Amino acid sequence: MTDTAAFRPFETHLDESQALATLRAATEGGEDGELFLERRRSEALVFDDGRLKTASYDASEGFGLRAVNGETAGYAHSTEISEAALKRAAETARLAVGAGGGRLADGPAPTNRKLYTDADPMADASFPVKVETLREIDAYARAKDSRVVQVSATVAASLQEVHILRPDGTLVSDTRPMARLNVSVIVEENGRRESGGYGGGGRAGLTGLIDPENWKATTDEALRIALVNLAAEPAPAGQMDVVLGAGWPGILLHEAVGHGLEGDFNRKGTSAFAGLMGQQVAAKGVTVVDDGTIPDRRGSITVDDEGTPSSRTVLIEDGVLVGYMQDRQNARLMDVAPTGNGRRESYAHAPMPRMTNTIMEGGSATREEVIAELKDGIYAVGFGGGQVDITNGKFVFSCTEAYRVQNGKIGAPVKGATLIGDGPEAMKQIRAIGNDMALDPGIGNCGKAGQWVPVGVGQPTLLIGGLTVGGSQT
Repeated sequence: MTDTAAFRPFETHLDESQALATLRAATEGGEDGELFLERRRSEALVFDDGRLKTASYDASEGFGLRAVNGETAGYAHSTEISEAALKRAAETARLAVGAGGGRLADGPAPTNRKLYTDADPMADASFPVKVETLREIDAYARAKDSRVVQVSATVAASLQEVHILRPDGTLVSDTRPMARLNVSVIVEENGRRESGGYGGGGRAGLTGLIDPENWKATTDEALRIALVNLAAEPAPAGQMDVVLGAGWPGILLHEAVGHGLEGDFNRKGTSAFAGLMGQQVAAKGVTVVDDGTIPDRRGSITVDDEGTPSSRTVLIEDGVLVGYMQDRQNARLMDVAPTGNGRRESYAHAPMPRMTNTIMEGGSATREEVIAELKDGIYAVGFGGGQVDITNGKFVFSCTEAYRVQNGKIGAPVKGATLIGDGPEAMKQIRAIGNDMALDPGIGNCGKAGQWVPVGVGQPTLLIGGLTVGGSQT
């Protein structure tokens, strides 16, 4: 059973005026800081191989207090929300301010905008209804194709409630729902097994996700991908041109380019894009934005975790680097405005510049026209895991669904393909941009410095020249 009462820490745990006095004492002589209070509740049900394997419910709450002066930040957190714990945290965070000498920065502008509901998605359906939905997904997939040997379905939901108290007395609150449905299918034929998975969600309730029309479409797509892989041939290897599909393949853009456009890496000079502001860093026609203001999207936030309203930030415009994603500290040190990208995993973590929904805007070519330009290469429409080196942008990504293309014609599916390259160079080698920009279905998580936050990606169909494809074909 979930706790339906709203999280009101200044009514149940702390006196707001006393908490403000403690925060002001911690940040006196500093340049910034905040008290971040959070309650998070989440549940996940996993139905695997014909039975309910996991049913979990988690709840946590706590606070983090930060004091900032120049490049130094002191941070202390606690699971105990009390006056005593707050005073201990303030004494610790205060050490970063030292002798002071700073001027408190102006607080973020207020906003009345709401990008998503504040209703609890866990309350959208009863436990028996959720279990029965997962059972129906399992039965549906098995009945759909006799080659299905295993089905795993997950429904998950959470509600994060935050309050951010700033030294100027401003109190910012946000209630952030999240829901997700995932289906994975394993098929077998002639002793060969392959898998396919699909899912989606966002900052909305569970109702639409567990509607039969949605979960059947999700299951159909997972099964389709598994059957494609069952018929796949070994991927070729070598340097070749690659077409990336619309939507989720934007994860390559997110990893190989997006992280390099976060403010902290550029202020410290560790990004491959450091010092290139105003220069041509991508092919003409390439425009990349980070947009945290899209309603109901997984990566969207009404306000970031410092209280700054989210925004649509243009990063690359017509191939020219024009902006970085900023939190308050890095923005101040770089003498620019914060962009609403100060995010943290939880109250136990200090904020840093992070992506929200990172998107490449569409061009003028149709998908068919983009593929027609590919003479000999790979058409990649699904991606799994990947790695990137922020300092030089070099990346490695594995494809979960890809096809061989020759003379503009899509051929047989291939398996075992990996894409290898570096982000800055790949951006310069974009040769065609589709008009079919699409957002991912709502499945992204982003890791940075040990912190994970939900994100979104999006892009149109793209033709990129000269990537290295790692495959097993001899």
